[in-house]
Amino acid sequence: MAGRYDSNPFDADDEVNPFSDPVVRAQAANNKTYGGSFYDTNTVPQANRGLNPLPPEPLNASDATVDIPLGGAKELKKKERELKQREDELRKREQELKRREEAAAKAGIVIEDKNWPPFLPILHHDIPRDIPVHLQRMMYYAYGSWLGMLWCLTWNFIAVTGAWIKGAVATTYGVQIWFLAIIYILAGVPGSYFLWYRPLYRAMRTESALKYGWFFIWYIVHIAFVALAAVAPPIVFKGKSLAGILPTLSIFGDSTVIGVLYMIGFIFFVLEVLLSVFVLKEVYSYFRGSGQAAEMKRQAAQGALRAAI
Repeated sequence: MAGRYDSNPFDADDEVNPFSDPVVRAQAANNKTYGGSFYDTNTVPQANRGLNPLPPEPLNASDATVDIPLGGAKELKKKERELKQREDELRKREQELKRREEAAAKAGIVIEDKNWPPFLPILHHDIPRDIPVHLQRMMYYAYGSWLGMLWCLTWNFIAVTGAWIKGAVATTYGVQIWFLAIIYILAGVPGSYFLWYRPLYRAMRTESALKYGWFFIWYIVHIAFVALAAVAPPIVFKGKSLAGILPTLSIFGDSTVIGVLYMIGFIFFVLEVLLSVFVLKEVYSYFRGSGQAAEMKRQAAQGALRAAI
């Protein structure tokens, strides 16, 4: 039995232990220390040695620090003080403006912005904002009456100018009727606004009985003038300075075109008379029904007393 295990298979002459050599053991120790031949830097390919290193990672916005110089901080404080001073000045101006508006309102002074006509604002006119809702319909009719007056006088100027150029009227007073047509426009348009339209506008806005009375007086004069223009009796220059029915009939025999212009002017004047009478009736009905007559008498008495004092 003992003889069977005496032979060692590793003791064969043709099998040599490589680690028995001191030189081999030294190389193995070196390879074990540096990670072996797989991790040897000498085995890295030449192409990979030329790669650039990765750039450093950027810092987060929260990690970044901002260096504020001392001079910048002082300037920032200076700007803050300037802004505060401006705010205080604006606040003072606003308080002063508010105080003036309140004083003007107590004194009965109304600050009005000019918004009419839109292309060249010279007047204040805002029915939806200034006039109470229950009076706006009536005010719009009065506004149409004033615009109708403007249109009637403008068309009258066109008709008279055509009659003068065409020779439908005598040359002795052709220039005179043309100048009269200009005077009608220059006096009638602003006159109708300041004498009866604006008093009615303010009367409906403030319920002033005196302004209602002023409106009634001058609106009756307005109706009388428009009725006179619709007839155009031969009082001044045979009445041909107004496009009424009588000049229309006489001009038709001289020029049909000018006769048509005069006829259109006559129709405009008639429509203006009808609208004006309707407006007068509506305003008077409201004035009488709202008990403004007694208020008008009281204010008139107070005005007379002040004038006497």
